[in-house]
Amino acid sequence: MILNETYELNNGVKIPKVGLGTWFIKDKDASEAVRNAVKTGYRLIDTAEAYANEKGIGEGIRTCGIPRAELFVTTKILAEAKTYGEAKQCIEGSLHDLNLDYIDLMIIHAPQPWKQWRDKKERYFAENLQVWKALEDAYEAGKLKAIGVSNFLIDDLQNILDHCRVKPAVNQVLNHVGNVPKELIEFCQKKDVLVESYAPLGHGKLMKNEEIEAIAAQHHVTVAQVCMRFDVQMGTVAIPKAGSVDHMKENAAIDFELSADEMERLANVRFKGYGMMKVMPVFSGRE
Repeated sequence: MILNETYELNNGVKIPKVGLGTWFIKDKDASEAVRNAVKTGYRLIDTAEAYANEKGIGEGIRTCGIPRAELFVTTKILAEAKTYGEAKQCIEGSLHDLNLDYIDLMIIHAPQPWKQWRDKKERYFAENLQVWKALEDAYEAGKLKAIGVSNFLIDDLQNILDHCRVKPAVNQVLNHVGNVPKELIEFCQKKDVLVESYAPLGHGKLMKNEEIEAIAAQHHVTVAQVCMRFDVQMGTVAIPKAGSVDHMKENAAIDFELSADEMERLANVRFKGYGMMKVMPVFSGRE
């Protein structure tokens, strides 16, 4: 079962191949979502300070009936936190809100504040080094088991690699059928930085794609399962958001194999866009 399978990060820590994404799960619903996910077999729970649900996630972790050591909890430093002090405050704030003794993986949510997302002039290279130092210090203090980045382009990641004491363990990026950042993924893999794929279902916009439907029919599975299998078979962690138990089970039932030809066809699917979800991501800040 895929939920029992793991990758090994570059520091020896093991991370599940499939996890539960919690973007847009409200804090009041988060604890129940975590308990349902754990009961289904999930061991990786992915959240962020920007999701404003860390308190509920932490409650779910503490009340799910599984020993803490068997769970893998990821959270993220605010994209707007670009000084050592701000990053340190985010780390301590997440530990407090999750009410956990340690966090398995903490990552920089984005290389730029969201208001300057992908601005070609304001790259924040020096600022990200300050944030990274705060992560390194917390890692070396035992508060974090692994540290990484998210949404970093090749030069953003190279900036960290050129100056770090602790190498990034992961880069969490938007990667799904029809939207594959091939060059970035190959760079990460060459540098022994594991890629995590968020929004593996394309924010739901892949569910009626004829090409994926045809491949799903060949394997007697759903479109969502083909999309999930695609990301895992690329050697990445897949983190779908799911609120219902049925969707949690569906996303994890991917013990089948896509052929090389099918993988190529899926990588070249013509993706039409995210509709109302086209701004990535959409908010930041605590409730």
